[in-house]
Amino acid sequence: MTGLHPAVQAPPSAPEILDRCRELVRPALAEAVGRLHPWVAEMAAYSFGWCEVGGAPAAAPGGKGVRQALAVLGARMAGADGRAGVPAAVAVELVHAFSLLHDDIMDGDATRRRRPAVWKAYGTGPAVLAGDALFALAVETLAAGPGGPGAVRILSTALADLVRGQADDLLFATRPFDGPERVTPEEYRAMAEHKTGALLGCAAALGAALGGAPAPVVTALDRAGRHLGVAFQLVDDVLGIWGDPAVTGKPAGGDLRERKKTFPVLAALGSPAGRRLPALLDRPGRTEEAAALIERAGGRAAALAEARWHTAAARSLLTEVPSPAVEETLRLLDFLVARDL
Repeated sequence: MTGLHPAVQAPPSAPEILDRCRELVRPALAEAVGRLHPWVAEMAAYSFGWCEVGGAPAAAPGGKGVRQALAVLGARMAGADGRAGVPAAVAVELVHAFSLLHDDIMDGDATRRRRPAVWKAYGTGPAVLAGDALFALAVETLAAGPGGPGAVRILSTALADLVRGQADDLLFATRPFDGPERVTPEEYRAMAEHKTGALLGCAAALGAALGGAPAPVVTALDRAGRHLGVAFQLVDDVLGIWGDPAVTGKPAGGDLRERKKTFPVLAALGSPAGRRLPALLDRPGRTEEAAALIERAGGRAAALAEARWHTAAARSLLTEVPSPAVEETLRLLDFLVARDL
């Protein structure tokens, strides 16, 4: 005997977990999109990064597939095979794509993942139509599967919150930076939970429900996903001001030029050092100065501290779920919150 032991396989990294879940979900997602009208299906495929305008295969990869992964892991945390969560993954990914198509139109964002947004590539009307089709397809996917009515209820709750969050986000743009009508950090937290967290929570909860999890586990996963969503949005806010354009694909300080009321800005406005900030934000070409002032006023530190708090809250809820699959979910959570910072 040489004393050698069999090699112990290293646990999968977060990118590997995302890749595996995407590979598991992709055939069912492609099959669902294939049921759409061919023109609408092409727009949907373009939005997923699968093809170029006209249908030629795309060289650029699509998104990370975070919500797909949470649905698959939700099923696994329920003690089921990850395949039980595939219908949930498909439905939530379709809703996510629908929301992005409409968000880009509402926000006037001309690019998405370094390519023209669907509304720029195909036109506003067609993009609205494609979004509507994806939403209808998501509901159909769940209604026709196991646990249909209950699954549709979970998705409907998340959709109502998503719309509420988007409405608040749009209204924030019409409100001042200071005075009694200003946006408060508390209002921002509620907006982020609804706009970003609701669908992440829905993904994990739906996967768990289809995997046969009891109601307390489904609820815990929904709450954990909502906390993750707030943390995810806070990190996006930091990257939107200080992120490296080569990594984020967005111009540095873009959120400041667009005068977005992100959490670092709101936190800085609540500090005496941030009193000059509204005047700076009203002046074109003062982005770098405004970013430096926000940092001095504690806006960046406050956003990162808030993200850490929500990450810890999500971890606490996840660790209460008695499943070995929790470890993979925690690994994914840390990866998503720590990205590019």
